[in-house]
Amino acid sequence: MYDVIVIGAGHAGCEAAFACARLKLNTLLLTINLDKVALMPCNPAIGGMGKSQLIKELDAMGGQMGKIADLAGIQFKLLNQKKGPAVQALRTQIDKKEYETLMKHLLETTDNILLKQGTVAKLLVDGIKVKGVLTEDGMQFLAKAVIITSGTFLRGRIIIGDKDYYAGRMGENPAMNLTKSLTSLGFEMDRFQTATPPRVDKRSIDFSKTIISSGDEEAGSFSFWACPKRGERANIPSFLTYTNSKTHDLIAQNIKYSPIRSGIINTHGPRHCPSIDRKVLNFPQKHKHPVFIEPEGVHTNEMYLQGLTTSMPFYLQEKIVNTVEGLEKASIIRPGYAVEYDYLIPCQLNYTLESKLIENLYFAGQINGTSGYEEAAVQGFVAGANASLKILGKKPLILTRDTSYIGVLIDDLITKDLSEPYRMYTSRAEYRLFLRSDNADLRLATLGFEAGFLEKEAHQKTLKKQQAIDSLIKLLKNITIKPQKANRYRPNLKLKEPIRLYDLFKRPQVNIGDIKYWLDHASNGYGDGVWKQAEIIIKYEGYINRQFEEIKKTKKLEKFAIPSNIDYFRFKGLTYGAQEKLSRKRPNTLGQASRIAGVSPSDISILLLNLRRK
Repeated sequence: MYDVIVIGAGHAGCEAAFACARLKLNTLLLTINLDKVALMPCNPAIGGMGKSQLIKELDAMGGQMGKIADLAGIQFKLLNQKKGPAVQALRTQIDKKEYETLMKHLLETTDNILLKQGTVAKLLVDGIKVKGVLTEDGMQFLAKAVIITSGTFLRGRIIIGDKDYYAGRMGENPAMNLTKSLTSLGFEMDRFQTATPPRVDKRSIDFSKTIISSGDEEAGSFSFWACPKRGERANIPSFLTYTNSKTHDLIAQNIKYSPIRSGIINTHGPRHCPSIDRKVLNFPQKHKHPVFIEPEGVHTNEMYLQGLTTSMPFYLQEKIVNTVEGLEKASIIRPGYAVEYDYLIPCQLNYTLESKLIENLYFAGQINGTSGYEEAAVQGFVAGANASLKILGKKPLILTRDTSYIGVLIDDLITKDLSEPYRMYTSRAEYRLFLRSDNADLRLATLGFEAGFLEKEAHQKTLKKQQAIDSLIKLLKNITIKPQKANRYRPNLKLKEPIRLYDLFKRPQVNIGDIKYWLDHASNGYGDGVWKQAEIIIKYEGYINRQFEEIKKTKKLEKFAIPSNIDYFRFKGLTYGAQEKLSRKRPNTLGQASRIAGVSPSDISILLLNLRRK
């Protein structure tokens, strides 16, 4: 008998298992293939726009992905450096094998986690409570809670040209029976698809025809707690080239062989990462598309062709690749392919990622309709945390839109309709100026510590950092500088009256170096991170305060909990469309109800009146 069973050892499954083990729960991690734990089957990178915010938040609460990414990273780059802090993002090229090895080793050496190989065929349920799982080979495992993190394996189907066969990923068996078990319990499922580009042999590439793309020397780290020292990290370059008219003509002439045109694929894939054949179809006016040639690791010649995703026949893939400058003689060592898979329509979940139908059954990762390692990992942590906290009789870990990108992700999943695999963007977060990568520890470390997932030492480090920020801001408010002194150092300021350093810092042309100069020795004792936080808080004070006011307004709606058994069709005044949507989505709060497409502000007012009467 286990406390928790986690099905699947991808990025969601790993984080779920770690979260359960930290609360000392006996955790079984079941996976189809023990040699593929924490596999990165697609791009060899972690982070990027919207995604780095997720990983920083995960790290702030005690998750593992950020720490392992820092150790396995072979190139670090801060994106959008010339833009504001809300949209800056860290992206790291990863040694994929090193990442797998480090993560699996950590799982195997963590108390309370047992890794086993097995394919789950059926959920064991007692009434409306899950009680365990049954594997394909007849083994039965019992538990107080079950977390499903099955990725693309539920009835997974690989497609290359006109060839298709069942597989979870290239060369791996699918899980063919678990979907049947879920639908028999009343769950509503659907299908998505995703794809990956071909890999080529590094030795067959002419890099002289490409543009080198190196990482930053001081790009920072994903983890707030275990950052590698500068100079200890690798900086292996990527390379940039472009498709051309030859590429596009070849694809256009053979488009009938593309599975998206032939009809072999009729499910929705991610719009943010279209195949090269779809790009040619959708953007005929474009004369070229970028192709990033990225290393898959230090000890391999495999190079990933980001931008050349395709599931066209293998012989055409070779011809397409060879039209690209620098890849004229490139040799494909793994073909690109598409994979179709079953996913759970996520409106059937609560904010804890627990199922609304079966108690103590949780879902995380691609099975919830998401795309990406980062989106999967944070869901795994939330599911594992809440399964553990419920077993221990503690309050759940609820992350909301105003506290985190993770909250935005979960709220979007359970509230909105998915037309494609969900990917996180900074534009999805309406409070992104407050929900930045750089302050994730200040926002969430206390939450992670109080729930039991973050060590005391890390939490104390955050408290001291916050105290230092407050102290520095107070210091700047209490020191006034005379015009002569300020203008002598920065003549372009043209000050005529004394001014507080706090107010002077608000000016766009005044930077941290200027303020340190005017403070002289008083600036000692404050680290770079503290100065950066103080600068952002001061320069963006008006915008941040405006977002806080918006958050206060929305919190009023979030406080109105909606009973799960409400019959919306009995509420007079609600439009029929709203009654249908609310009945299907079953929102947890009035705030969530207000974000459902098809539910108008007047519907919310009527719903509020009815809830107050109750």
